[in-house]
Amino acid sequence: MPRSTLLRITGDRDRLHLVLMLALTFSTGIADAVGYLGLDRVFTGNMTGNVVILGMALAGGDGLPVAGPLLALGTFMAGAALAGVVLRPVQVGWTTRTTGLIVTVGVLLAAITVLLAVTGADLPRTMQLVVTGLLALAMGAQAATARHLSVKDVTTVVVTSTITGLAADSRLAGGSGKHSGRRVTAIALICAGAAVGALLLQAHLAWGVAVSAVLTLLVAALGHTTEEASA
Repeated sequence: MPRSTLLRITGDRDRLHLVLMLALTFSTGIADAVGYLGLDRVFTGNMTGNVVILGMALAGGDGLPVAGPLLALGTFMAGAALAGVVLRPVQVGWTTRTTGLIVTVGVLLAAITVLLAVTGADLPRTMQLVVTGLLALAMGAQAATARHLSVKDVTTVVVTSTITGLAADSRLAGGSGKHSGRRVTAIALICAGAAVGALLLQAHLAWGVAVSAVLTLLVAALGHTTEEASA
């Protein structure tokens, strides 16, 4: 595809990055639905939720998991740290390393899909923990990569700060309402992703992860292709 045509389709670079990170936000909603509903109430992207669950469990909350949230926290941080090491030497924005990390996340999600398809819907406890750890590892790497791209109000893994900004900067609160469109979209997409993930779980645990894998690889391909065209 000619460079001029590709840039005309995708728009300017900042807008493209916003669209791609919003797509990953939707994907995260799916992954969190898989984790919470299919892997014993564990969030694989939203670590705030895991911290709260862990706190309640340690205080004696009935039936709340401890091992899963602890594992998710640890592997999420490991994924974020790994991505931080890879991206630290390069400038903010989309680079070859950005593409490599997002492709790695997509491939990891694809591998989890195969694992879930092979093992079946009724996962033993050990396999649940393995899948939890791998999903959180992928989400940590994704979150750190999104942070490096610095798309305002779109972290791909949590929307609490986005909701805060939406309310605090709204015209009702005396603000300008700037970025309200992207904020509302990010909130809606992570909610929609969770709904889609819950629906896909009714068919099989693997389907939600499969959709996340495809979306992630598409994001990597479009981001890389466009950066190459604009170079």
